[in-house]
Amino acid sequence: MKNIAVFASGSGTNAENLIRFFRTKPGKQVSLVLSNKREAEVLQRADNLGVQTFVFDRTILYESEKVLDVLRTHKVGFIALAGFLWLIPVSMIRAYPGRIVNIHPALLPGYGGKGMYGKRVHQAVIENGESRSGITIHYVNEKYDDGDVIFQATCEVKETDTPESLAERIHRLEYTHYPGVIDELIDRI
Repeated sequence: MKNIAVFASGSGTNAENLIRFFRTKPGKQVSLVLSNKREAEVLQRADNLGVQTFVFDRTILYESEKVLDVLRTHKVGFIALAGFLWLIPVSMIRAYPGRIVNIHPALLPGYGGKGMYGKRVHQAVIENGESRSGITIHYVNEKYDDGDVIFQATCEVKETDTPESLAERIHRLEYTHYPGVIDELIDRI
């Protein structure tokens, strides 16, 4: 069994989508959801779907090996970030070379970096008069939104868009493409 861990900080719709997708893929499963927020809705979604969870704080993530120990205990071979807003420690990147990916709700290299997430990204795209936005799936390195791009998909930015209406189209792209890209990447390992 190829075990996938999902790191998330928020509502967890992408995490839930990944859990459900991999239930249809023999030999692969999301076996663990990790969060830095005890109150994150993603934890309840995972629990409702029978997936184990682990909550950590900055000290546990950055000053101990506890998160890596949990990943090893669950025999995790691949990590997907789904709305996780902290940098991944270098020790974890080294332990999982080429096996940690993130999805960003804009077309990188634009509209990325520290503080560029959620509504902020969509607001910036609209304010700058962009005609296209989309998603970027990329490898994780030691900087925010800086790893090599694996896949991008685009959508139109309409003159009437609000951050919320643009986010809705971006979410559809995420739900459509993220699971399949991860599935292909795991097959290559």
